[in-house]
Amino acid sequence: MTGATFEEITKSKPEKSLTLPLKKRAGRNSQGRITVRHRGGGAKRKLRIIDFKRNKPGVPGRVAAIEYDPNRSARIALIFYVDGDKRYILAPSGLNVDDFIKAGEDAEIKPGNALPLKLIPSGTMIHNIELQVGKGAQLVRSAGLAAQLVALEGDYALIRLPSGETRRVLSTCMATVGQVGNSDHQGIKLGKAGRARWRGWRPTVRGSAMSPRDHPHGGGEGRSPIGMPGPKTPWGKPALGYRTRKPKASDRLIVKRRGSK
Repeated sequence: MTGATFEEITKSKPEKSLTLPLKKRAGRNSQGRITVRHRGGGAKRKLRIIDFKRNKPGVPGRVAAIEYDPNRSARIALIFYVDGDKRYILAPSGLNVDDFIKAGEDAEIKPGNALPLKLIPSGTMIHNIELQVGKGAQLVRSAGLAAQLVALEGDYALIRLPSGETRRVLSTCMATVGQVGNSDHQGIKLGKAGRARWRGWRPTVRGSAMSPRDHPHGGGEGRSPIGMPGPKTPWGKPALGYRTRKPKASDRLIVKRRGSK
């Protein structure tokens, strides 16, 4: 079993004005049907409101604290802006308490500052990337991740994502300079089943341990092979080596797919 050191955490309780109650859904959608399996239980959490839009251009803010967020792998930074506003952002690697950050076209190229992609030099490591102007960051938000701004091509910026995919993003979209902090998160080993339950993960039963009515892999005397062409999901769909991605309008912006040679 291994865990995080929490040595960068400087504040134990969250900012009350930036938290909301978080209702457990146990993998169910608005109709009450399970859409994500093996979820339920877990420790009670509060939602931290994270500023993914970075829509305070030109207003500097001081890093007041680095905090733990149970809802994500990255650490979060509490920012006190000079106009009195308080917000949470994802804490990039190298950001410390009492550092100043800024968003907007006049911001410097340093970790924690957010700028439009067209103003960031090629080769810079970035995270927290928007896909639509003003919608807020959607890409590269997990602990230890960073994308690279490869080039600017007309109205688009070419970005190499951590997955290996290269895609175009509008150059007016915002991104934050630097790498997401807490890079040691990838090496954590839970060590026991109970620790997974604390996180809200329930047990996963093998299909081969079920009966034929419950899973295509089930049944047979003793341990049995799958006994069909290729592994299946519980609903009979191919499970390995089968493409499930549906065509999207944004597929035209992908220059190189992840995993392609």
